Amino acid sequence: MKARITITLKSGVLDPQGKAIQGALHALGFDGVEGVRQGKFIEVEVAETDPEKARAEIERMCEQLLANTIIENYAYELEAA
Repeated sequence: MKARITITLKSGVLDPQGKAIQGALHALGFDGVEGVRQGKFIEVEVAETDPEKARAEIERMCEQLLANTIIENYAYELEAA
């Protein structure tokens, strides 16, 4: 199975990289940009074929390594490989 994981900063957490991107976009003439938040996208393939077991495995990966759950949220989509 394949998981597509999106990790973003929680609201209220400062995002200096997002601010830098926003500034660069304004410098390039994209004046309508009012806010930018950056994050991470990770694809993980697991050998597990049972969707519930795969979800549990992906949850553990996110909680233990992929996301800093103090300051980040994560969401994922699971699909058969």
